[in-house]
Amino acid sequence: MTKEAELLWAKHKYLVLSKSQKIYLDIRQTLKSPNCTVLDVQSLIDQAVLLEESPSQVTNAYMHIWGYFKNKAERQEKEEFLTLLEKYRKTGYQRRKLLAFLKQLLAKYPNSYLQNSSIFEEE
Repeated sequence: MTKEAELLWAKHKYLVLSKSQKIYLDIRQTLKSPNCTVLDVQSLIDQAVLLEESPSQVTNAYMHIWGYFKNKAERQEKEEFLTLLEKYRKTGYQRRKLLAFLKQLLAKYPNSYLQNSSIFEEE
């Protein structure tokens, strides 16, 4: 695995997870190969980005992101996140509102790894 492939993966990891857990796992497996190139990783990322939104996949990714905040967030923030998540899960609507809330948490509780994630760029 090259450093470039590793950095590319770090940037797009949660975006890929929000589209396809299968492709997410495929990329992790690809990165274990000594022959892995940045083009291999980019190709799989491109495949994931083209997929339709799936509330179950988005929920999974957002729960992973929430993990960075759950021990720092105030009770009301936790309640708001879980309420927004449940509404999204049931209706498939307001994903952007949920993502905006996670962005607010990221601003309040900075994390350099998450701040570089492309999932927060998709608006």
